[in-house]
Amino acid sequence: MRFFRRSVILVLAMWFTPMVWADAAITPWPKGKAVPALELADLDGRPWSLEQLRGKVVLLNFWATWCEPCRQEMPSLVALSRQYPERLVVLAVNYQENPAKINRFLEAVPLSFPVLLDRDGSTTKAWTRRIFPTSVLLDVRGQPQVMVLGEFDWAGPQAQRLISPLIKPASAQVSVLRELKE
Repeated sequence: MRFFRRSVILVLAMWFTPMVWADAAITPWPKGKAVPALELADLDGRPWSLEQLRGKVVLLNFWATWCEPCRQEMPSLVALSRQYPERLVVLAVNYQENPAKINRFLEAVPLSFPVLLDRDGSTTKAWTRRIFPTSVLLDVRGQPQVMVLGEFDWAGPQAQRLISPLIKPASAQVSVLRELKE
């Protein structure tokens, strides 16, 4: 079943993008697509919005506990969040699961970043094609740059190629997509 799920994700990703790395496909944020709202509470009830995160690079990771590729990529997200604690915020947006189930998952796989609750799935639907996991990388202005569809090694060199141009000071920033093409 795991092989089948990964195969389906990879085939779908290849259909939508020319650039595929391992089990993930990287696509630019669709040209002309508005930035959807993101106003969700975390497991402790604390509200989160993109507006409050301006000035930091944000990685939104859309996931569910039943998703094997989501679970597999979580340790690399933890490593990434610890690598740039002052400049990067990782937010795990959980798709329609109850807090008790998420907390059971977190007992086995502790995360160093907030888990946001998308109880009705509307935020996930606005941001993704509902392929899990999907991650969206936003620049310091809150503008989405790329989507990563499928399991991805966020601690690896490919992730560094995506993130480094965004982490640089504004005066030294280069388009992530231009950097990827070089």
